[in-house]
Amino acid sequence: MTTPIIALDLTKQAPHSPRSRNGGFAIANRAADKCRSTLAGTQGEYHYNCPLDNQLFTFKGIDGAQFQAAVQGAKTYEDLGVWLQGHGTARTPTEIKAWSDEIEASSPMKNPERRDQFINNCGHLGLNPQTNSTFDWLEADDRASFPRKAM
Repeated sequence: MTTPIIALDLTKQAPHSPRSRNGGFAIANRAADKCRSTLAGTQGEYHYNCPLDNQLFTFKGIDGAQFQAAVQGAKTYEDLGVWLQGHGTARTPTEIKAWSDEIEASSPMKNPERRDQFINNCGHLGLNPQTNSTFDWLEADDRASFPRKAM
């Protein structure tokens, strides 16, 4: 199955969850959504090439411009996953899984410079900053920004 990459209107819907993996890489699909939407001018409050995206780029040894070019050239998310596998720093499936698992579980609570902001952000969303991860916070923020309509 192939899933086309389209420029989502991020003023009307959230990008992929950061947990959504592509080629094994966490963050990749979310970064692709934000990139395409930025190019289309429909990024809303989302920011491409942000610190979260750069965690992926740093791990792969690429930069935002290289990833953007790959997103522009990819017709599907699967194409982008193949590109990620073949460019930048070579990573084994074991390294990719370990990095993705670690980034998915990470929390700004361990970073004194970001702790207070994370506590505040979690508080607004009813999350416990001691037990929730960055990904938990991003997903809750996405749900709060784009609540599902009742059927």
